[in-house]
Amino acid sequence: MPAPHATRIVVVANQKGGVGKTTTSVNLAAALALGGLSVLVVDLDPQGNASTALGVQHDTGVKGAYEVLIDGEPIADHVVDSPEAPNLKVLPATVDLAGAEIELVSVVARENRLKRALTRYLADNPTDYILIDCPPSLGLLTLNALVAAGEVLIPIQCEYYALEGVSQLMNTIDLVMGELNEELQLSTVLLTMYDGRTRLAAQVADEVRAYFADQTLPTVIPRSVRISEAPSYGQTVLTYHPESAGAVSYLEAAHEIARRGAKEN
Repeated sequence: MPAPHATRIVVVANQKGGVGKTTTSVNLAAALALGGLSVLVVDLDPQGNASTALGVQHDTGVKGAYEVLIDGEPIADHVVDSPEAPNLKVLPATVDLAGAEIELVSVVARENRLKRALTRYLADNPTDYILIDCPPSLGLLTLNALVAAGEVLIPIQCEYYALEGVSQLMNTIDLVMGELNEELQLSTVLLTMYDGRTRLAAQVADEVRAYFADQTLPTVIPRSVRISEAPSYGQTVLTYHPESAGAVSYLEAAHEIARRGAKEN
C-alpha cells in the first residue's frame, strides 16, 4: 500500500455504541500493516476490546494508555507488538482508564495530554498511521483523541437510527476544530454491518452517501459472522478468516484509505 508523506493520525469515533468502531479500528490497522505500512493502535476504550482483538494483554496491572495520559509516561515505554501483523504496535487499554475521565478533570491542559505524548513518540518512532480507538462517548478520552488527530473516521452502521447521534458528533468535531485543533477534518465515513438482502440497508447507505458525498468510501463492510467471531480468538478477521467477505472488504477499505492519503499528500 502507498505510504503517506507524513504520519496520518486518525481517530475512529462515534458516540453511538455497537456501530463497529473497535472492529473497524483493529481490522483497518491490521490491513494497513499487512500492506507494508507501520501502524500504531492507541486503545482509549476502558473495555480494551481493541487490545483483545490484536492479541495484546490488557489485564489489571498492565501499563498502557492510562499511564501515558495520567502520569505522563512515554508511549514508547508501553507499546506492544501485535502478533497480527509485522509493524503493528498497540498501546493497550486497561480498566484503569475508566477512572481517567474523572482524574483528567483537574489536570492542567487536560485535552492536550495525548497530543503531547504522540508528538514525543513520533520524534523517535516514525510511523505511517496512528489509529485511535475511542470509547462510545464524547468525554475527555475522546476529546484527547480529537485534539491529537488530524482526521476523523466515522463508522456508520446500515440500520435504523444510523444517522442519529452523528449530528452530535459533528457538532463536537466542529467545536474542537474551532477551539482546540484547526487541522482536524472528517476524512472518512465507512458503512458497516451492511445486509444486502434488506431495503433498509440500501436506503441508509444512499442517505449517508448523500450527506457525506466526498467522505464515504465506496466499499461497505458486510454483516458477517466471521468478523464477530475473530476477537474471541484474539485475532482480526484478516488473520482469522482471510478469504471471508469481511476480511476482503476491510482490505479494500484500507487500500482506499491509503490511496486517498497518498494522493492528498
